[in-house]
Amino acid sequence: MEILISFIIPFIILLTVVVFIHEYGHYYYAKKYGVGVTDFSIGFGKEIFGFNDKSGTRWKFCAIPLGGYVKFFGDRNVFSQAEQEELLKRYNKEDQEKLFVVKPLYQRSIIVAAGPFANFLLAILIFAFIYMFSGKDFTPAQIQEVQLETPAYDVGIKSGDIIKSINGKEVKSIMEVSTFINSSTTETIDIGIVRNNKEMNFLVKPKTILGEDALGNKANKKIIGIKVAPLNDEINKKRLGPATALFYAVKETWFVIDASWSFIISMFKGTGDTTQLGGPIKIAKITGQVAKLGFIAFLSIMAYISISLGFINLLPIPMLDGGHLMFYAFEKVLGRPLTQRTQEGFFRIGLFLLLSLMFFTTFNDLKDLGLF
Repeated sequence: MEILISFIIPFIILLTVVVFIHEYGHYYYAKKYGVGVTDFSIGFGKEIFGFNDKSGTRWKFCAIPLGGYVKFFGDRNVFSQAEQEELLKRYNKEDQEKLFVVKPLYQRSIIVAAGPFANFLLAILIFAFIYMFSGKDFTPAQIQEVQLETPAYDVGIKSGDIIKSINGKEVKSIMEVSTFINSSTTETIDIGIVRNNKEMNFLVKPKTILGEDALGNKANKKIIGIKVAPLNDEINKKRLGPATALFYAVKETWFVIDASWSFIISMFKGTGDTTQLGGPIKIAKITGQVAKLGFIAFLSIMAYISISLGFINLLPIPMLDGGHLMFYAFEKVLGRPLTQRTQEGFFRIGLFLLLSLMFFTTFNDLKDLGLF
């Protein structure tokens, strides 16, 4: 019962919200452009409960709450691009207008892209809400101590230096120091500091150690050998107005997207730390831990998971939204859709990649739990 309350329920609530927003993005633009929608599902498998709306869409919640889908009228799956001539023969003139495949290329592209971008919008709204009602930290980060024989000590960073930037990103809060260092995918980190009103830059090669994150979970951490403290021991947290909150919310969302993309590139280069990749088990564990810290913390993790869901779905992998957008790019170049046979070949590749990723992340999750 404790596991149910502490981990499973918060996880289901979080996943339901971010999946609903994602699928509603698809649904909203499908309805806007006259595409028929037969199913709007949260989860997969057997339906637990649901209802039909006036337009005939079945809204349902299914037994396996690890995703969702919107099924369009006449399609075998969410965004299948069947051979159009054969498909059109099955329907009368009125029903043909409801088919997804007959819509202009730009409308199909918007419908597909709307899901991931709805996730980004949700994150922006959450961050803006937090910054307006809870506040955003603007405490300058001053180096309190430089440990001997560490990367920072070796390059000449000193106690009392004020950190102004990391890898070209302006550091506006003491909270950003660890985030910027650990999200770096480069071999060296460019630390910009101010010392005696003079700006200086140091290239530091961090060490990677096995430590614990803020929640007590095991994690590989990059360290350069410094301890930071608030400048003049003063915490500066401000509640922001709507426009300023929105600006920083967009900035934070973009930072996560950019860091995610850099991580993907680093994996292809063989320098990324794949041990930190996690699946549903790890997400459920972290969600439960964060939920115990309060509503604002829970909203924050929801925003980050929403960004991750949107980002992953934009990857050019068949079966994901990005894969369909890739098909539409081919269609634009070729002047015609790819054949069903060609797309099915791509889908098999995509299925293999997704199953491999699921296996790998599940292995990491079980390893994190000490089962391997």
